[in-house]
Amino acid sequence: MTLIKSISGIRGTIGGTTGDTLNPLDIVKFVTAYATFIKKKQRPMASGRIVVGRDARISGEMVKNVVCGTLMGFGCDVVNIGLATTPTTELAVRMADADGGIIITASHNPRQWNALKLLNHEGEFLDNEEGREVLRLAEEEKFEYADVDHLGKYIEDNSFDQKHIDAVLQLSYVDLEAIRKARFNVCVDPINSVGGVILPKLLEQLRVSYKFINGNPDGDFAHNPEPLEKNLGGIMTEMKSGHYDLGIVVDPDVDRLAFICENGEMFGEEYTLVSVADYVMSRMEEEGKTAPVTVSNLSSTRALRDVTEAKGGSYYASAVGEVNVTTKMKEVGAVIGGEGNGGVIYPDSHYGRDALVGIALFLSMLARKETKASTLRKTFPPYFIAKNRIDLTPQTDVDAILEKVKDIYSNEQINDIDGVKIDFADSWVHLRKSNTEPIIRVYSEASTMEQADALGKKIMQLVYDIQ
Repeated sequence: MTLIKSISGIRGTIGGTTGDTLNPLDIVKFVTAYATFIKKKQRPMASGRIVVGRDARISGEMVKNVVCGTLMGFGCDVVNIGLATTPTTELAVRMADADGGIIITASHNPRQWNALKLLNHEGEFLDNEEGREVLRLAEEEKFEYADVDHLGKYIEDNSFDQKHIDAVLQLSYVDLEAIRKARFNVCVDPINSVGGVILPKLLEQLRVSYKFINGNPDGDFAHNPEPLEKNLGGIMTEMKSGHYDLGIVVDPDVDRLAFICENGEMFGEEYTLVSVADYVMSRMEEEGKTAPVTVSNLSSTRALRDVTEAKGGSYYASAVGEVNVTTKMKEVGAVIGGEGNGGVIYPDSHYGRDALVGIALFLSMLARKETKASTLRKTFPPYFIAKNRIDLTPQTDVDAILEKVKDIYSNEQINDIDGVKIDFADSWVHLRKSNTEPIIRVYSEASTMEQADALGKKIMQLVYDIQ
């Protein structure tokens, strides 16, 4: 299994003898490159601190020890916050006035994977230029470690879960009174990772009753950890018992969020952001604030555009990837944004996907509307996304293929900031080449799944004909 290197960090599987998985040598090299990068930036009044947090993966303890030891060997002070969500770690960087942070998580990937995600002093992911510089430094391997008198210090600080929760509860559109009055009962699947640590604390402070399944944070994932319907049979069956108002599912590092209706049906991962954004814009409307701005990536549902324009606002699309979404949000002044994979980014909190923020805002909406999740879902535009892929040979000139597709559909609305997206009157299709495999990902959306899949297959056949 090849080690995957990108601007956001490195990712790979643990174990093996080929030297191309995520092994301690790779970890030392890339952590040192990152520390070198942070030192070179040397912001004014730099603290020399780096925050380290991890999800509950089986390999997390090992990776954490290598990461922290390497940082100390370079001369960085380490603030280890232990088992922590990605958004908690992001917030901790700011709260601790650190120079950066490393999140040890492979997000929704299976249990044998792990990864390092790299943060700047704002607790945000490195941008493209910064990420490329870290990769260059890693390849160069011109490292200078600290002498014995200047080794970094190590502290553990387990206070950031509560600080994260406090920050969420203080958001102006989180209606604590309405949530507590509603006396919700929810079922939660945190896939045996850090959601099982922090979400009980959040729900207790919201006075929401709960039952957890797969709630032991031991990293032994009970099912494929990506929060998609095909992986969630257990909680969907539990929801059909009729005992709950809502099902809540997060991925291992708690930056993606999916809901299940009280009747056991999926609310729809794409509609996590749509619903929360609609709630935020409705509250703004109540306060007399007009023309809201929202952002999602090119592969996310058109429903966000629809609900934004219905509120008199403006919608913008970014390239795929969280850092691209947040960059666009800052550029256009978005009040909320995110990705259709269940990622909610709410700048009033911070520029990062945060399931805790999404949960608190969604429960506020349900409580204020005094409605069921299934009823709420029916109020949003109905769209369905089909996801396909075209497998190619390594020699295929993918860019040339995408240019030909763009030429063929030049009379339609085209966005080529990230592959080629073709917007039709009542549907769209988005083609993106993979950075790690010889494939083209084909996402298509229409008013029925059959239409969406047919559109995707039509474009796929066009690509086969072009080759």
